[in-house]
Amino acid sequence: MSCRPLVSIILPVYNGEAWLDSCLQSISEQTHNGPMELCVFNDASTDRSMEKIEEHKQALNDVNIAVIITTHENESTGPKGCGYAKNKAVQSSSGNYLCFLDADDVMHPDRIRMQFEVAESLPKNTLLGCQVVREPVDSTVRYSKWINKLSQDQLYSQIYTSNGPTVVMPTWFCHRFLFDTVGGFDEGGKGVPEDYIFFLKLLSKNGKLHRVDRVLLTYRHHPTATTMSISEETIWKIRLQNLQENVLSKWSGFTIWNAGKQGRKFYRDLREETKEKVICFCDVDPKKISKRYYIHELSHKVPKPKVPILHFSEAPKPFIICVKLDLTGGAFEENLSSLKLKEGVDYFHFN
Repeated sequence: MSCRPLVSIILPVYNGEAWLDSCLQSISEQTHNGPMELCVFNDASTDRSMEKIEEHKQALNDVNIAVIITTHENESTGPKGCGYAKNKAVQSSSGNYLCFLDADDVMHPDRIRMQFEVAESLPKNTLLGCQVVREPVDSTVRYSKWINKLSQDQLYSQIYTSNGPTVVMPTWFCHRFLFDTVGGFDEGGKGVPEDYIFFLKLLSKNGKLHRVDRVLLTYRHHPTATTMSISEETIWKIRLQNLQENVLSKWSGFTIWNAGKQGRKFYRDLREETKEKVICFCDVDPKKISKRYYIHELSHKVPKPKVPILHFSEAPKPFIICVKLDLTGGAFEENLSSLKLKEGVDYFHFN
């Protein structure tokens, strides 16, 4: 066992008392037979979180999982956020591999064993995830389906949607080399999507993605989850910036699929040089198509820019799609499929 690479479980904690019993129990029940350590960073919790960890410490030691707890040098400063806490937990770790876990989630017994086995066969710059089950089961149904059903190619092509990382943060497992290559998490604090920023930075450095197609984590959804503090507008700006830099800068022209509210907002928020590349909007709604043009009334240009509105079947590729999936009874997906396009080449989702 001592010859096998060490796995460090990275657990940032801020007021996780309500969840920690099941979270810590799930760590002690892992079937992985290699060395493991649990690296906890207490981000100025004011509840009984640290008492809970102390209560479970002996049980973890009994199954040869060392527990390393670090905290703020001066807790009067208050919590510094997820990015800071994760970085500090990683700094305290010694493992070749990092297994990220949130205090409100529960690992299934085979999680570390299966992700470790797959990671050993992949390049060191690969970020691994897994499938999840949501709790409550009926929460975020569309998001849960998206997490679990993306193809390997779509892990790369659907990185600009409002859902954020295609490999979701609570399932991350990676080699320390990957973490060091990216340089850690953004430490901007509350309201900063540190996982999405890290994820996009990884891809900009030619990082790889892989999902183990087994449900290995219970991913809890509740009103106090950290993700609830991140605004849609913040995510919008980050993904629009990256889409323009990584995709639209390489296209000579493109069509925006959706002449409605979301499509128009997308157009208005583009850089001026990118707006010039928009060939047309496309849609299926006869009322929108009958208008023939979208006029950008807020533009300072004279005359105001006029962008044609066409039926989707007449619009030229490539497309940026600003239509939400799974909300039209399959009609949108059928229309898209009829064009026989290749995702990630002929179109990207920005829904």
